[in-house]
Amino acid sequence: MANQDILINWSPQETRVAVVENGAVQELHIERALERGLVGNVYLGKVVRVLPGMQSAFIDIGLERAAFLHVADLHGGNGTARAEALQVPIERQVFEGQTLTVQVIKDAIGTKGARLSTQVSIAGRMLVFLPHDNHIGISQKIGSHELREQLRQRMQALVGRPEDGGGGFILRTNAEEATDTELADDIAYLRRAWALIRERAQAKPPGSLLHQDLSLAERVLRDLANESTQTIRIDSRLQFDVLRAFGDTYMPGAGAKLELYRGERPIFDLFSIEEELARALARRVDLKSGGYLIIDQTEALTTVDVNTGGFVGARNFDDTIFKTNLEAAGAMARQLRLRNLGGIIIADFIDMTREDHQQAVLAELRKQLARDRTRTTVSGFTQLGLVEMTRKRTRESLAHMLCEPCPTCQGRGQVKTARSVCYDILREILREARQFAPKEFRVIASAAVVEMLLDEESVHIAGLSEFIGRPISLSAEPTMNPEQYDIVLM
Repeated sequence: MANQDILINWSPQETRVAVVENGAVQELHIERALERGLVGNVYLGKVVRVLPGMQSAFIDIGLERAAFLHVADLHGGNGTARAEALQVPIERQVFEGQTLTVQVIKDAIGTKGARLSTQVSIAGRMLVFLPHDNHIGISQKIGSHELREQLRQRMQALVGRPEDGGGGFILRTNAEEATDTELADDIAYLRRAWALIRERAQAKPPGSLLHQDLSLAERVLRDLANESTQTIRIDSRLQFDVLRAFGDTYMPGAGAKLELYRGERPIFDLFSIEEELARALARRVDLKSGGYLIIDQTEALTTVDVNTGGFVGARNFDDTIFKTNLEAAGAMARQLRLRNLGGIIIADFIDMTREDHQQAVLAELRKQLARDRTRTTVSGFTQLGLVEMTRKRTRESLAHMLCEPCPTCQGRGQVKTARSVCYDILREILREARQFAPKEFRVIASAAVVEMLLDEESVHIAGLSEFIGRPISLSAEPTMNPEQYDIVLM
């Protein structure tokens, strides 16, 4: 198993985490204070208004706007028992002035307040705890029916009797290969978290926050650290103390690996992580052999194209292609983790004529992807020689989190040539001249477009002016992007 180091760069506005394996950055996680949502937070709410006509209630949870609770989200009325919940009107289940322990299930959007549920669920590393339930659920994505039944029986033995703490649990997909010790640790952590929520609900006034989903730094101890993790280094004394207390209480194994970084260089300089972050936003990824990948992320899927580039080192052409594809398979698996690319992914390896080469590249790809904590499936080569795979979407990709579409090209990645814009302008002037009869047409456009109209396209603009019988003047506007223009009727 790879030796792993985790670096945490903390600042009041942003937390950044880098997972480094064998000296190479494999994952980057970023959380910004202003963008942390409320989903998962548990509050002590107070019913301020019941709306029988909408079978809903407005709940004050201490935010600017009252939150919204529908009858189907009341305890006993979640998802599976929706019909049963609707049989009892909400006005017979809640009343104005009542205090309720509620959890945000949807953030506030626009003028709508947050949506709530009284069916609280708390996520752990491998389990989701349902304190108001008693059943053991298993993710449908876990293996076969037999494996799910084995996991259910193991969980029932670990959960014990209702007097031991009770509550229901759902096994997440990453619990598939968990040991009994790991599952027992998660059960204990979740029950402690719920006990703390209940204590706070007794002691605090309505509108209080009872439980907040873990911060990124805390999730490092819960989700990212494992037996191969050697150190977890953080560059903030304040957060080091917070994490050490959290680790001592909930994750003693991971907390023991925590170290305060006191170096003079910024912590992300240790493994050139800032440079790696910049490269993870580029389309092109260079391979050591001289080949390269081109990665394009679209709405529907992500494509990865492999090219030999300047690599000509092997004895023959087939070996050159094979070695480039082998190296590309490893680089591809790393880039998927680094950029957190999810959904459908199509890989276009360089065409290989030999079947054994294809299978070796597939085997290498699967081997490298096996180190990814996010569930990934590889379907093999299609008839067109493409490799289809899927990777579960867990959070926004790195590019979507750090970037926005270019205002000049609106995310297309290209703009019209100056000549194309010139011809658009000429057509638009002709269209306007057929409807209006101004004294003059004034064209305001970027400097490159105006220069072309005055030089290479001067004959055409003079001919158009003569045809419509109106003068056409030109004005360059430095702030306009290459595709922008305005035609003013004088």
